Amino acid sequence: MPSSCKDIRAALAECLQNSDCIMVYRNSPSDCLRPPLSDTLPTRCQQLKKGYGECKRGMVDMRKRFRGNKPVGLSNELDVENDKKGGQLYAGKPLFDAVKGTDGDEDTKGGAGGDGR
Repeated sequence: MPSSCKDIRAALAECLQNSDCIMVYRNSPSDCLRPPLSDTLPTRCQQLKKGYGECKRGMVDMRKRFRGNKPVGLSNELDVENDKKGGQLYAGKPLFDAVKGTDGDEDTKGGAGGDGR
């Protein structure tokens, strides 16, 4: 199995092991994932099940064959506060360095391109 789905699969297995469907009612994990019992799972397990299904579907999606699936640990909700407005990424870095802002009062003497004459 490719590594892109291993993390979410492990998280789903752990969530299932701690759910009432297995711990209290002693059902098998495969039975808990099927429709009659899947509605009794906690919300977190249902979300992990849906995410795992999307991950597996993404592995055969030809539109994602070059980029691969999105990493599991990153989500749009968590990245809102760390959102950096930048240009196109090249090797994980912004293509252009950010331009330092000025207020117009900087010293122009001794700057680049001359000897001050």
